[in-house]
Amino acid sequence: MTKTLEMVFRNQSGKEVVVSVADPRDDLTKAEVDAVMADIVAKNIFSPKGGEFVQAVEARIRTRDAVSLA
Repeated sequence: MTKTLEMVFRNQSGKEVVVSVADPRDDLTKAEVDAVMADIVAKNIFSPKGGEFVQAVEARIRTRDAVSLA
């Protein structure tokens, strides 16, 4: 199973932008992610197309399983 942390932000254009991190820790807490997302917005760490991030929208862990048919 593959896990990815997806952090969703809104930029100056009003569009949602997803920042993905592969293989997040199993014991990662919502409080830790919220703090990191707040820092990303406050410090303008990323400058994507459409402008700076202005709001942290949500965070989620996406999992994916791959099953071989052979």
